[in-house]
Amino acid sequence: MMLGSSLFHARKNAGLTQEEVAERLGVSRQTIGKWEADETLPDIRQSKRLATAYGATLDELISFDLDVTQVEEAIERTSDEVTEKVDWTSAWAKRYPILARYQGEVNVPLYARRIRQMLDELKAEHGYSELDAMLALKDILYQVWKQAKAAGVR
Repeated sequence: MMLGSSLFHARKNAGLTQEEVAERLGVSRQTIGKWEADETLPDIRQSKRLATAYGATLDELISFDLDVTQVEEAIERTSDEVTEKVDWTSAWAKRYPILARYQGEVNVPLYARRIRQMLDELKAEHGYSELDAMLALKDILYQVWKQAKAAGVR
């Protein structure tokens, strides 16, 4: 991603206008616009001041990830009614084909019983709703997977 796009999105996330940033840095609004359009680049001092103005580190400002931001914004804008209509298994199976075929390879009822038991334990021990228990269990599973991946377990 280009630096200009990162600067634009970081400014927007900070809730600032080009004029406000220009005033803080002692440059023109046109200068901010040129940086955001990748026509020119701020020097290192100006970049550090931009990061401070945006409440970010210089590393965060330079590596700002628009794709992640777009996904997060899309999630926030999507209603529950719309998410209920999405066949998430089919959608993710396009990227992860195992999701389209595991049902024929795995004893699903066996795993479902074990998962149901864990869900029920989370609900009973912590007073979670069904949804909260499912989300917590999903996140725990993801953390276990991330730790195994970091350790090189395949």
